Amino acid sequence: MTTPNPYRREILVQQLTAVPVWDLIVIGGGATGLGVALDGLSRGYKTLLLEQADFAKGTSSRSTKLVHGGVRYLAQGDVGLVREALHERGLLLQNAPHLCHNMAFIIPNYSWWGGPFYTIGLKLYDLLAGRLSLGTSVHLSKAETLQQLPGLRPEGLRGGVRYQDGQFDDARLAVNLAQTCIDHGGTALNYCAVQGLLKDASGRLQGVRATNLETGLAYELRGKAVVNATGVFVDEVRRLDEPGARPLVQPSQGVHVVLDRSFLPGDAALMIPSTEDGRVLFAVPWQGRVVLGTTDTPVPTASLEPRAQEAEIDFLLRTAARYLTTLPTRADVRSIFVGLRPLAASPSGSTKTKEISRSHKILASRSGLITITGGKWTTYRRMGEDTIDKAIALGQLPPAASQTANLPIHGAGKTVATPGTHDHLALYGDDQPRLQQLVAANPALATKLDAQLPFRHAEVVWAARFELARTVEDVLARRVRLLFLDAAAALRVAPTVAALLAQELGFDEEWQTQQVAVFGELARGYTLG
Repeated sequence: MTTPNPYRREILVQQLTAVPVWDLIVIGGGATGLGVALDGLSRGYKTLLLEQADFAKGTSSRSTKLVHGGVRYLAQGDVGLVREALHERGLLLQNAPHLCHNMAFIIPNYSWWGGPFYTIGLKLYDLLAGRLSLGTSVHLSKAETLQQLPGLRPEGLRGGVRYQDGQFDDARLAVNLAQTCIDHGGTALNYCAVQGLLKDASGRLQGVRATNLETGLAYELRGKAVVNATGVFVDEVRRLDEPGARPLVQPSQGVHVVLDRSFLPGDAALMIPSTEDGRVLFAVPWQGRVVLGTTDTPVPTASLEPRAQEAEIDFLLRTAARYLTTLPTRADVRSIFVGLRPLAASPSGSTKTKEISRSHKILASRSGLITITGGKWTTYRRMGEDTIDKAIALGQLPPAASQTANLPIHGAGKTVATPGTHDHLALYGDDQPRLQQLVAANPALATKLDAQLPFRHAEVVWAARFELARTVEDVLARRVRLLFLDAAAALRVAPTVAALLAQELGFDEEWQTQQVAVFGELARGYTLG
Protein backbone atom coordinates (compact mmCIF):
# COMPACT_ATOMS: atom_id res chain seq x y z
CA MET A 1 0.00 0.00 0.00
CA THR A 2 1.41 3.42 -1.00
CA THR A 3 1.88 5.92 1.82
CA PRO A 4 -0.02 9.17 1.14
CA ASN A 5 2.19 12.14 0.24
CA PRO A 6 2.05 14.33 3.41
CA TYR A 7 2.93 17.48 1.42
CA ARG A 8 -0.17 17.32 -0.82
CA ARG A 9 -2.30 20.41 -0.35
CA GLU A 10 -5.52 18.38 -0.17
CA ILE A 11 -4.21 16.49 2.85
CA LEU A 12 -2.99 19.65 4.58
CA VAL A 13 -6.33 21.43 4.01
CA GLN A 14 -8.23 18.45 5.47
CA GLN A 15 -6.13 18.75 8.63
CA LEU A 16 -7.53 22.26 9.26
CA THR A 17 -10.82 20.81 10.48
CA ALA A 18 -9.46 17.49 11.80
CA VAL A 19 -8.12 19.13 14.98
CA PRO A 20 -10.87 20.67 17.17
CA VAL A 21 -8.44 22.85 19.18
CA TRP A 22 -4.82 23.45 18.22
CA ASP A 23 -2.23 23.97 20.93
CA LEU A 24 -0.46 26.56 18.78
CA ILE A 25 -1.53 28.63 15.76
CA VAL A 26 1.24 30.59 14.07
CA ILE A 27 0.39 33.42 11.66
CA GLY A 28 3.17 33.96 9.12
CA GLY A 29 5.31 31.59 7.07
CA GLY A 30 8.61 33.43 6.93
CA ALA A 31 11.74 32.69 8.94
CA THR A 32 10.20 33.77 12.25
CA GLY A 33 6.89 31.93 11.92
CA LEU A 34 8.56 28.75 10.71
CA GLY A 35 10.97 28.92 13.65
CA VAL A 36 8.09 29.34 16.11
CA ALA A 37 6.09 26.49 14.59
CA LEU A 38 9.00 24.07 14.54
CA ASP A 39 9.92 24.90 18.13
CA GLY A 40 6.34 24.22 19.20
CA LEU A 41 6.33 20.90 17.35
CA SER A 42 9.65 19.93 18.92
CA ARG A 43 7.95 20.23 22.33
CA GLY A 44 5.00 18.06 21.29
CA TYR A 45 2.33 20.74 20.72
CA LYS A 46 -0.31 20.31 18.01
CA THR A 47 0.75 23.12 15.69
CA LEU A 48 -0.79 24.93 12.72
CA LEU A 49 1.06 27.52 10.62
CA LEU A 50 -0.85 29.74 8.17
CA GLU A 51 0.76 31.93 5.48
CA GLN A 52 -1.22 34.37 3.31
CA ALA A 53 1.13 33.99 0.30
CA ASP A 54 3.98 31.52 -0.17
CA PHE A 55 6.53 30.55 2.45
CA ALA A 56 9.25 33.23 2.55
CA LYS A 57 7.42 35.30 -0.07
CA GLY A 58 8.48 38.51 1.66
CA THR A 59 11.61 39.45 3.57
CA SER A 60 12.74 35.88 4.20
CA SER A 61 13.65 35.16 0.56
CA ARG A 62 15.36 38.51 -0.01
CA SER A 63 18.36 38.47 2.34
CA THR A 64 22.04 38.88 1.46
CA LYS A 65 22.27 35.05 1.86
CA LEU A 66 24.45 35.32 4.98
CA VAL A 67 24.30 33.30 8.19
CA HIS A 68 26.38 35.58 10.34
CA GLY A 69 26.97 37.12 13.72
CA GLY A 70 27.06 40.60 12.27
CA VAL A 71 30.45 42.26 12.20
CA ARG A 72 28.60 45.58 11.91
CA TYR A 73 26.74 44.98 15.20
CA LEU A 74 30.07 44.28 16.89
CA ALA A 75 31.34 47.67 15.68
CA GLN A 76 28.18 49.20 17.20
CA GLY A 77 28.98 47.55 20.53
CA ASP A 78 26.03 45.10 20.55
CA VAL A 79 28.12 42.22 21.88
CA GLY A 80 25.10 40.29 23.21
CA LEU A 81 23.39 40.15 19.82
CA VAL A 82 26.65 39.11 18.11
CA ARG A 83 27.30 36.32 20.62
CA GLU A 84 23.75 35.00 20.24
CA ALA A 85 23.89 35.17 16.44
CA LEU A 86 27.29 33.43 16.27
CA HIS A 87 25.96 30.61 18.44
CA GLU A 88 22.88 30.25 16.23
CA ARG A 89 25.08 30.39 13.11
CA GLY A 90 26.95 27.35 14.38
CA LEU A 91 23.75 25.43 15.10
CA LEU A 92 22.32 26.22 11.67
CA LEU A 93 25.41 24.97 9.85
CA GLN A 94 25.11 21.74 11.86
CA ASN A 95 21.35 21.29 11.34
CA ALA A 96 21.16 22.22 7.63
CA PRO A 97 24.55 21.33 6.12
CA HIS A 98 23.02 20.93 2.65
CA LEU A 99 21.96 24.61 2.58
CA CYS A 100 24.52 26.37 4.77
CA HIS A 101 28.29 26.44 4.43
CA ASN A 102 31.40 28.13 5.72
CA MET A 103 32.66 30.94 3.48
CA ALA A 104 35.73 33.17 3.59
CA PHE A 105 35.08 36.93 3.71
CA ILE A 106 37.87 39.37 2.98
CA ILE A 107 38.05 43.00 4.08
CA PRO A 108 40.52 44.79 1.77
CA ASN A 109 42.75 47.38 3.39
CA TYR A 110 43.58 50.56 1.49
CA SER A 111 44.82 52.55 4.53
CA TRP A 112 47.78 52.09 6.87
CA TRP A 113 45.61 51.65 9.97
CA GLY A 114 42.99 49.31 8.47
CA GLY A 115 44.90 46.05 8.87
CA PRO A 116 45.51 46.18 12.65
CA PHE A 117 42.08 47.76 13.30
CA TYR A 118 40.06 45.03 11.55
CA THR A 119 42.35 42.21 12.70
CA ILE A 120 41.79 43.13 16.37
CA GLY A 121 38.03 43.50 15.91
CA LEU A 122 37.70 40.16 14.12
CA LYS A 123 39.72 38.35 16.78
CA LEU A 124 36.94 39.36 19.19
CA TYR A 125 34.40 38.06 16.63
CA ASP A 126 36.27 34.72 16.62
CA LEU A 127 36.35 34.64 20.42
CA LEU A 128 32.59 35.26 20.74
CA ALA A 129 31.88 32.27 18.46
CA GLY A 130 33.46 29.92 21.02
CA ARG A 131 33.37 26.22 20.19
CA LEU A 132 31.11 26.89 17.19
CA SER A 133 33.75 29.01 15.47
CA LEU A 134 34.09 28.51 11.72
CA GLY A 135 37.80 29.36 11.73
CA THR A 136 40.12 32.10 12.91
CA SER A 137 40.61 35.42 11.17
CA VAL A 138 44.02 36.11 9.61
CA HIS A 139 45.86 39.09 8.18
CA LEU A 140 46.71 38.82 4.46
CA SER A 141 49.44 40.45 2.43
CA LYS A 142 48.59 42.37 -0.73
CA ALA A 143 49.54 39.39 -2.88
CA GLU A 144 47.48 36.97 -0.77
CA THR A 145 44.48 39.31 -0.84
CA LEU A 146 44.55 39.56 -4.66
CA GLN A 147 45.05 35.81 -5.00
CA GLN A 148 42.04 35.00 -2.81
CA LEU A 149 39.88 37.85 -4.13
CA PRO A 150 40.50 38.04 -7.89
CA GLY A 151 38.68 40.98 -9.41
CA LEU A 152 39.68 43.31 -6.57
CA ARG A 153 41.27 46.66 -7.52
CA PRO A 154 45.03 46.43 -6.76
CA GLU A 155 45.83 50.19 -6.84
CA GLY A 156 46.54 51.42 -3.31
CA LEU A 157 45.85 48.00 -1.76
CA ARG A 158 47.96 47.31 1.34
CA GLY A 159 46.59 43.90 2.29
CA GLY A 160 43.44 42.44 3.82
CA VAL A 161 41.86 40.55 6.67
CA ARG A 162 40.11 37.22 6.10
CA TYR A 163 37.44 35.93 8.45
CA GLN A 164 34.95 33.07 8.26
CA ASP A 165 31.18 33.37 8.23
CA GLY A 166 28.22 31.43 6.88
CA GLN A 167 26.27 31.50 3.63
CA PHE A 168 22.93 29.86 2.84
CA ASP A 169 19.93 29.73 0.52
CA ASP A 170 17.24 31.58 2.44
CA ALA A 171 14.08 30.59 0.55
CA ARG A 172 15.08 26.96 0.27
CA LEU A 173 15.72 26.88 4.01
CA ALA A 174 12.20 28.23 4.53
CA VAL A 175 10.72 25.53 2.29
CA ASN A 176 12.73 22.86 4.10
CA LEU A 177 11.54 24.23 7.45
CA ALA A 178 7.92 23.97 6.28
CA GLN A 179 8.63 20.37 5.25
CA THR A 180 10.27 19.71 8.64
CA CYS A 181 7.13 20.99 10.37
CA ILE A 182 5.05 18.55 8.34
CA ASP A 183 7.57 15.75 8.94
CA HIS A 184 7.03 16.28 12.68
CA GLY A 185 3.24 16.06 12.46
CA GLY A 186 2.42 19.74 12.06
CA THR A 187 0.30 21.50 9.44
CA ALA A 188 1.93 24.26 7.41
CA LEU A 189 -0.30 25.82 4.78
CA ASN A 190 0.49 28.58 2.30
CA TYR A 191 -2.16 30.68 0.53
CA CYS A 192 -4.34 30.61 3.63
CA ALA A 193 -4.85 34.12 4.98
CA VAL A 194 -5.79 35.01 8.56
CA GLN A 195 -8.41 37.75 8.31
CA GLY A 196 -9.80 37.90 11.83
CA LEU A 197 -9.39 36.75 15.43
CA LEU A 198 -11.79 34.73 17.58
CA LYS A 199 -12.43 35.91 21.15
CA ASP A 200 -14.64 34.74 24.00
CA ALA A 201 -17.10 36.91 25.91
CA SER A 202 -14.37 38.23 28.18
CA GLY A 203 -12.17 39.23 25.22
CA ARG A 204 -9.68 36.40 25.53
CA LEU A 205 -8.21 35.16 22.27
CA GLN A 206 -9.61 31.79 21.21
CA GLY A 207 -8.28 31.34 17.67
CA VAL A 208 -8.38 32.81 14.16
CA ARG A 209 -10.60 33.24 11.13
CA ALA A 210 -8.80 32.17 7.97
CA THR A 211 -9.60 31.77 4.28
CA ASN A 212 -8.14 29.26 1.85
CA LEU A 213 -7.31 31.67 -0.97
CA GLU A 214 -7.41 28.93 -3.60
CA THR A 215 -10.97 27.82 -2.84
CA GLY A 216 -12.42 30.84 -1.01
CA LEU A 217 -13.55 28.60 1.85
CA ALA A 218 -13.47 30.26 5.29
CA TYR A 219 -12.55 28.53 8.56
CA GLU A 220 -12.84 29.25 12.25
CA LEU A 221 -9.80 27.65 13.84
CA ARG A 222 -9.42 27.43 17.61
CA GLY A 223 -6.10 27.49 19.41
CA LYS A 224 -4.72 27.79 22.94
CA ALA A 225 -1.86 30.05 21.85
CA VAL A 226 -1.83 32.34 18.81
CA VAL A 227 1.44 33.88 17.61
CA ASN A 228 1.69 36.84 15.25
CA ALA A 229 4.95 36.26 13.35
CA THR A 230 4.19 38.22 10.19
CA GLY A 231 7.39 40.25 9.94
CA VAL A 232 6.83 43.68 8.43
CA PHE A 233 3.07 43.04 8.60
CA VAL A 234 2.82 42.44 12.37
CA ASP A 235 1.00 45.71 12.93
CA GLU A 236 -1.79 44.71 10.53
CA VAL A 237 -2.47 41.58 12.60
CA ARG A 238 -2.16 43.54 15.86
CA ARG A 239 -4.89 45.90 14.63
CA LEU A 240 -7.22 42.91 14.21
CA ASP A 241 -6.74 42.50 17.96
CA GLU A 242 -6.51 46.15 19.02
CA PRO A 243 -7.62 48.58 16.27
CA GLY A 244 -5.74 51.49 17.84
CA ALA A 245 -2.45 49.70 18.48
CA ARG A 246 0.64 51.86 18.04
CA PRO A 247 3.12 50.65 15.38
CA LEU A 248 5.83 48.25 16.50
CA VAL A 249 7.66 48.09 13.19
CA GLN A 250 9.60 50.62 11.12
CA PRO A 251 10.16 48.95 7.72
CA SER A 252 13.61 49.42 6.21
CA GLN A 253 14.35 48.53 2.61
CA GLY A 254 17.39 46.51 1.56
CA VAL A 255 18.20 46.38 -2.17
CA HIS A 256 20.46 43.79 -3.85
CA VAL A 257 21.72 43.62 -7.41
CA VAL A 258 22.94 40.37 -8.97
CA LEU A 259 25.92 40.33 -11.34
CA ASP A 260 27.76 37.70 -13.34
CA ARG A 261 30.40 35.72 -11.45
CA SER A 262 33.12 37.22 -13.68
CA PHE A 263 33.08 40.38 -11.53
CA LEU A 264 34.32 38.37 -8.52
CA PRO A 265 35.47 34.97 -9.82
CA GLY A 266 37.00 33.58 -6.61
CA ASP A 267 35.31 31.61 -3.85
CA ALA A 268 35.71 34.32 -1.19
CA ALA A 269 33.27 37.16 -0.54
CA LEU A 270 34.21 40.84 -0.45
CA MET A 271 33.23 42.85 2.62
CA ILE A 272 33.42 46.62 2.20
CA PRO A 273 33.65 47.89 5.80
CA SER A 274 32.59 51.50 5.35
CA THR A 275 30.62 52.93 2.46
CA GLU A 276 30.04 56.63 1.78
CA ASP A 277 27.05 56.55 4.15
CA GLY A 278 28.94 54.67 6.87
CA ARG A 279 27.49 51.19 6.34
CA VAL A 280 28.95 47.86 5.26
CA LEU A 281 28.45 46.33 1.83
CA PHE A 282 28.94 42.75 0.64
CA ALA A 283 29.73 41.19 -2.74
CA VAL A 284 29.00 37.49 -2.24
CA PRO A 285 29.42 34.59 -4.70
CA TRP A 286 26.10 32.72 -4.80
CA GLN A 287 24.90 29.99 -7.18
CA GLY A 288 27.17 31.04 -10.03
CA ARG A 289 26.44 34.76 -9.61
CA VAL A 290 27.55 37.61 -7.33
CA VAL A 291 25.04 39.22 -4.95
CA LEU A 292 25.86 42.86 -4.20
CA GLY A 293 24.12 44.48 -1.26
CA THR A 294 22.60 45.89 0.64
CA THR A 295 21.07 49.32 1.20
CA ASP A 296 19.19 50.46 4.30
CA THR A 297 16.42 52.90 3.43
CA PRO A 298 13.41 53.65 5.67
CA VAL A 299 10.09 53.24 3.84
CA PRO A 300 6.69 54.46 5.04
CA THR A 301 4.68 51.29 4.42
CA ALA A 302 5.24 47.56 3.90
CA SER A 303 4.37 45.72 0.68
CA LEU A 304 4.83 42.18 -0.61
CA GLU A 305 6.73 43.40 -3.68
CA PRO A 306 8.85 46.42 -2.73
CA ARG A 307 10.75 48.14 -5.54
CA ALA A 308 14.27 49.52 -5.64
CA GLN A 309 14.79 53.25 -5.89
CA GLU A 310 17.10 54.48 -8.66
CA ALA A 311 19.38 56.09 -6.08
CA GLU A 312 19.82 52.74 -4.31
CA ILE A 313 20.83 50.93 -7.51
CA ASP A 314 23.26 53.71 -8.41
CA PHE A 315 24.74 53.60 -4.90
CA LEU A 316 25.41 49.85 -5.09
CA LEU A 317 27.03 50.04 -8.53
CA ARG A 318 29.02 53.15 -7.63
CA THR A 319 30.36 51.60 -4.42
CA ALA A 320 31.30 48.32 -6.12
CA ALA A 321 33.10 50.23 -8.88
CA ARG A 322 35.50 51.68 -6.29
CA TYR A 323 36.69 48.17 -5.36
CA LEU A 324 36.44 46.03 -8.52
CA THR A 325 38.75 46.00 -11.55
CA THR A 326 35.74 45.62 -13.87
CA LEU A 327 33.23 48.39 -13.29
CA PRO A 328 29.64 47.06 -13.15
CA THR A 329 27.02 49.02 -15.07
CA ARG A 330 23.25 48.87 -15.21
CA ALA A 331 23.55 46.68 -18.31
CA ASP A 332 25.38 44.06 -16.21
CA VAL A 333 22.57 43.63 -13.67
CA ARG A 334 20.93 40.20 -14.01
CA SER A 335 18.35 40.72 -11.29
CA ILE A 336 17.33 43.21 -8.61
CA PHE A 337 15.59 42.06 -5.45
CA VAL A 338 14.38 44.07 -2.49
CA GLY A 339 13.59 42.98 1.06
CA LEU A 340 11.96 44.85 3.93
CA ARG A 341 13.47 44.45 7.38
CA PRO A 342 10.94 44.34 10.23
CA LEU A 343 12.95 46.63 12.48
CA ALA A 344 11.54 47.39 15.89
CA ALA A 345 10.29 50.99 15.78
CA SER A 346 12.20 53.49 17.87
CA PRO A 347 10.26 54.77 20.93
CA SER A 348 11.42 58.27 20.00
CA GLY A 349 9.88 57.90 16.55
CA SER A 350 13.30 58.11 14.88
CA THR A 351 13.48 56.68 11.37
CA LYS A 352 17.28 56.44 11.36
CA THR A 353 17.82 52.74 10.79
CA LYS A 354 21.16 52.85 12.62
CA GLU A 355 19.20 53.70 15.79
CA ILE A 356 16.72 50.85 15.41
CA SER A 357 17.44 47.57 17.15
CA ARG A 358 18.17 44.36 15.19
CA SER A 359 17.32 42.21 18.22
CA HIS A 360 13.89 40.62 18.51
CA LYS A 361 11.09 41.62 20.86
CA ILE A 362 8.14 39.56 22.12
CA LEU A 363 4.94 41.11 23.48
CA ALA A 364 1.58 39.82 24.63
CA SER A 365 -1.62 41.83 24.29
CA ARG A 366 -4.47 41.92 26.82
CA SER A 367 -6.34 39.31 24.80
CA GLY A 368 -3.32 36.98 24.80
CA LEU A 369 -2.04 37.52 21.25
CA ILE A 370 1.72 36.99 21.23
CA THR A 371 3.64 39.12 18.73
CA ILE A 372 7.30 38.67 17.84
CA THR A 373 9.09 41.32 15.85
CA GLY A 374 12.61 42.31 14.81
CA GLY A 375 15.41 39.76 14.56
CA LYS A 376 17.16 38.26 11.56
CA TRP A 377 17.38 34.96 9.68
CA THR A 378 20.44 33.78 11.61
CA THR A 379 18.57 33.87 14.93
CA TYR A 380 15.26 32.42 13.66
CA ARG A 381 15.59 29.30 15.85
CA ARG A 382 16.26 31.27 19.03
CA MET A 383 13.36 33.59 18.20
CA GLY A 384 11.09 30.54 17.95
CA GLU A 385 12.33 29.15 21.26
CA ASP A 386 11.88 32.48 23.07
CA THR A 387 8.37 32.89 21.68
CA ILE A 388 7.21 29.47 22.86
CA ASP A 389 8.84 30.12 26.25
CA LYS A 390 6.68 33.25 26.44
CA ALA A 391 3.51 31.26 25.68
CA ILE A 392 4.44 28.82 28.46
CA ALA A 393 5.16 31.68 30.89
CA LEU A 394 1.70 33.10 30.12
CA GLY A 395 0.09 29.75 30.94
CA GLN A 396 -1.15 29.22 27.38
CA LEU A 397 0.88 26.01 26.88
CA PRO A 398 2.07 23.32 29.31
CA PRO A 399 5.80 23.40 30.12
CA ALA A 400 8.08 21.42 27.80
CA ALA A 401 11.68 21.86 26.74
CA SER A 402 12.71 23.03 23.26
CA GLN A 403 14.43 20.38 21.12
CA THR A 404 15.40 22.49 18.10
CA ALA A 405 19.06 23.17 18.97
CA ASN A 406 20.02 19.76 17.58
CA LEU A 407 17.06 19.06 15.30
CA PRO A 408 18.06 18.22 11.70
CA ILE A 409 16.18 20.20 9.07
CA HIS A 410 14.51 18.38 6.15
CA GLY A 411 17.18 17.34 3.65
CA ALA A 412 20.03 17.36 6.17
CA GLY A 413 22.36 14.40 5.89
CA LYS A 414 25.64 13.45 4.35
CA THR A 415 25.42 16.04 1.57
CA VAL A 416 27.28 19.18 2.58
CA ALA A 417 27.04 22.45 0.67
CA THR A 418 30.47 23.77 -0.33
CA PRO A 419 31.45 27.15 -1.73
CA GLY A 420 32.79 27.29 -5.26
CA THR A 421 30.73 24.37 -6.53
CA HIS A 422 27.75 25.22 -8.65
CA ASP A 423 25.96 21.86 -8.50
CA HIS A 424 22.70 23.28 -7.28
CA LEU A 425 21.27 19.78 -6.82
CA ALA A 426 23.34 19.55 -3.63
CA LEU A 427 20.79 21.97 -2.14
CA TYR A 428 18.26 19.12 -2.14
CA GLY A 429 20.37 17.20 0.39
CA ASP A 430 18.88 13.81 1.21
CA ASP A 431 16.09 14.40 -1.31
CA GLN A 432 18.55 14.37 -4.22
CA PRO A 433 18.39 10.58 -4.85
CA ARG A 434 14.57 10.71 -4.95
CA LEU A 435 14.72 13.62 -7.39
CA GLN A 436 17.01 11.55 -9.59
CA GLN A 437 14.58 8.62 -9.35
CA LEU A 438 11.90 10.92 -10.72
CA VAL A 439 14.08 11.52 -13.79
CA ALA A 440 14.87 7.81 -14.14
CA ALA A 441 11.14 7.04 -14.22
CA ASN A 442 10.48 9.78 -16.80
CA PRO A 443 13.66 10.73 -18.76
CA ALA A 444 11.88 13.68 -20.40
CA LEU A 445 12.08 15.43 -17.03
CA ALA A 446 15.86 15.69 -17.46
CA THR A 447 15.26 18.43 -20.06
CA LYS A 448 16.67 21.80 -19.05
CA LEU A 449 14.27 24.69 -18.55
CA ASP A 450 16.79 26.90 -20.38
CA ALA A 451 19.79 25.70 -22.37
CA GLN A 452 22.14 28.14 -20.60
CA LEU A 453 21.08 27.19 -17.07
CA PRO A 454 21.22 23.99 -14.96
CA PHE A 455 17.58 23.83 -13.81
CA ARG A 456 15.52 20.91 -15.15
CA HIS A 457 11.87 20.03 -15.68
CA ALA A 458 12.07 17.49 -12.85
CA GLU A 459 12.63 20.26 -10.34
CA VAL A 460 9.33 21.91 -11.25
CA VAL A 461 7.46 18.62 -10.78
CA TRP A 462 9.31 18.01 -7.52
CA ALA A 463 8.49 21.52 -6.26
CA ALA A 464 4.78 20.98 -6.91
CA ARG A 465 4.67 17.44 -5.55
CA PHE A 466 6.87 17.69 -2.46
CA GLU A 467 7.78 21.35 -1.82
CA LEU A 468 4.33 22.94 -1.56
CA ALA A 469 4.73 25.12 -4.69
CA ARG A 470 1.45 26.35 -6.18
CA THR A 471 2.41 28.99 -8.76
CA VAL A 472 5.03 29.83 -11.38
CA GLU A 473 6.40 32.45 -8.99
CA ASP A 474 6.71 29.89 -6.17
CA VAL A 475 8.91 27.75 -8.41
CA LEU A 476 11.04 30.39 -10.12
CA ALA A 477 11.45 32.74 -7.14
CA ARG A 478 11.73 30.40 -4.16
CA ARG A 479 12.33 26.79 -5.28
CA VAL A 480 14.94 27.06 -8.05
CA ARG A 481 15.75 30.78 -7.43
CA LEU A 482 15.97 31.64 -11.13
CA LEU A 483 14.10 34.95 -10.74
CA PHE A 484 16.80 36.11 -8.30
CA LEU A 485 19.67 34.85 -10.47
CA ASP A 486 18.54 35.95 -13.93
CA ALA A 487 15.18 37.70 -14.28
CA ALA A 488 15.23 37.67 -18.10
CA ALA A 489 15.80 33.91 -18.14
CA ALA A 490 12.96 33.45 -15.63
CA LEU A 491 10.63 35.32 -18.00
CA ARG A 492 11.70 33.05 -20.88
CA VAL A 493 10.97 29.80 -19.06
CA ALA A 494 7.72 30.86 -17.36
CA PRO A 495 5.44 29.24 -20.01
CA THR A 496 7.27 25.91 -19.67
CA VAL A 497 6.99 26.04 -15.88
CA ALA A 498 3.28 26.89 -16.10
CA ALA A 499 2.64 23.90 -18.37
CA LEU A 500 4.50 21.51 -16.07
CA LEU A 501 2.69 22.84 -12.99
CA ALA A 502 -0.71 22.65 -14.67
CA GLN A 503 -0.13 19.01 -15.58
CA GLU A 504 1.06 18.14 -12.07
CA LEU A 505 -1.59 20.11 -10.15
CA GLY A 506 -4.52 19.57 -12.49
CA PHE A 507 -5.02 23.14 -13.71
CA ASP A 508 -6.30 24.12 -17.19
CA GLU A 509 -4.89 26.23 -20.04
CA GLU A 510 -6.64 29.35 -18.80
CA TRP A 511 -4.77 28.99 -15.50
CA GLN A 512 -1.50 28.63 -17.41
CA THR A 513 -2.13 31.78 -19.43
CA GLN A 514 -3.04 33.76 -16.32
CA GLN A 515 0.03 32.48 -14.45
CA VAL A 516 2.41 33.50 -17.23
CA ALA A 517 0.85 36.96 -17.38
CA VAL A 518 0.97 37.49 -13.60
CA PHE A 519 4.54 36.24 -13.35
CA GLY A 520 5.61 38.37 -16.31
CA GLU A 521 4.35 41.52 -14.63
CA LEU A 522 6.12 40.62 -11.39
CA ALA A 523 9.42 39.55 -13.01
CA ARG A 524 9.76 42.76 -14.98
CA GLY A 525 10.15 44.51 -11.63
CA TYR A 526 13.37 42.51 -11.13
CA THR A 527 14.97 43.90 -14.28
CA LEU A 528 16.35 47.29 -15.31
CA GLY A 529 14.84 46.96 -18.76
